[in-house]
Amino acid sequence: MALDRFFRRRRPQQQPGTDVPDLWTQCPACKEGVYNRDLEAGAYVCPKCGHHIRLDAAQRVQVLLDEGSFTQLSGRVQPTDALNFQDTEAYTDRLRRAQKKTGRPDAILTGTGTILDVPVTLAVMDFAFSGGSMGSVVGEEIARAAEHAAAHGTPLIIVTASGGARMQESALSLMQMAKTTVALEGLTERGLPYVSLLTDPTTGGVTASFATIADVIVAEPGALIGFAGPRVIQQTIRQNLPEGFQRAEFLLEHGMVDAVVDRREQRAYLASLLGLLTRREVSA
Repeated sequence: MALDRFFRRRRPQQQPGTDVPDLWTQCPACKEGVYNRDLEAGAYVCPKCGHHIRLDAAQRVQVLLDEGSFTQLSGRVQPTDALNFQDTEAYTDRLRRAQKKTGRPDAILTGTGTILDVPVTLAVMDFAFSGGSMGSVVGEEIARAAEHAAAHGTPLIIVTASGGARMQESALSLMQMAKTTVALEGLTERGLPYVSLLTDPTTGGVTASFATIADVIVAEPGALIGFAGPRVIQQTIRQNLPEGFQRAEFLLEHGMVDAVVDRREQRAYLASLLGLLTRREVSA
């Protein structure tokens, strides 16, 4: 018995602190494993079921913009706890944890770049930072991005991924709905296009403000888009909701969005759209 135990094959154990890269990602929809290189090459869309996996802000920039064209604008504004808010923990502790997780000050990344050589100003919300909630910094960065686009004569694209207004900032967060809406008027005055790309999920005060007032509203397949959540609506009206309610395809059918575009086709679609709106030739 002692010899049996000695010669028995043992599974290699990962030593604490060793850096072993993750090579596979499990699709949250079909549960199939996808090789990460294949996933990245396919714009993080599952090749087996077509599910659009959620992206962080950096991944979104990588998918949308021409390689090496991105220049960051955001990052100089830091969030503060003006209300000394505390529920189960202090707001400052929540902020520090989210900042450590994402490596950015708040739930937004803005900058400039090109899409198939078409210059754009881009703002991307990061759902990994407190559910992409909109606080004062998010509102300020979006307003600055809109002002930059207007000043430099470039189209503006905002990619949304948010649970809505940030409750820890109370009325200060709700004020960002008005602030961002007013800031976008500068683009209208300059005759510059504003395109909104709604991703999963886009809800709450973000949906009720800048996300749905764009010249063209594009959504990703299967994205949850709405103001209140489906369960809240169903409990309020005490009726069963239609199948696919608040999903991108349902909203397209009912005229709430202009197009539902597969992520793998978004660069070509957006470049063509912006070229048309700005009367600019687009490279193939």
